[in-house]
Amino acid sequence: MAQVFCVERNKNFTVMSNHHFKNKDLSLKAKGLLSLMLSLPEDWNYNMQGLASLSRDGIDSVRSAIKELEYYGYVGRNMIRNEYGLFTDKEYIIWEIPIGQENDVIKYEL
Repeated sequence: MAQVFCVERNKNFTVMSNHHFKNKDLSLKAKGLLSLMLSLPEDWNYNMQGLASLSRDGIDSVRSAIKELEYYGYVGRNMIRNEYGLFTDKEYIIWEIPIGQENDVIKYEL
């Protein structure tokens, strides 16, 4: 007999693409971090310390997951310059589906 799990989704939930969940190239850590980032408000400050403070993983763990997400095209990073031309900050761009893969189908087996 199969077990059935019902999840009540009527408040405080996030709707996101399943693309990254079905991407076998991504580690579970990267999938979890991307899911967390997609659940945060758009104006949230996505810095390493802030992301690390949301779990028990440290900054090094968050940094390696970000690098993995960058490699697979889920996260982009721009360096921000001040009026003197000096780098002052980083801007992260987060995609549910990497650019250029919008029409690709991730194949998976259950």
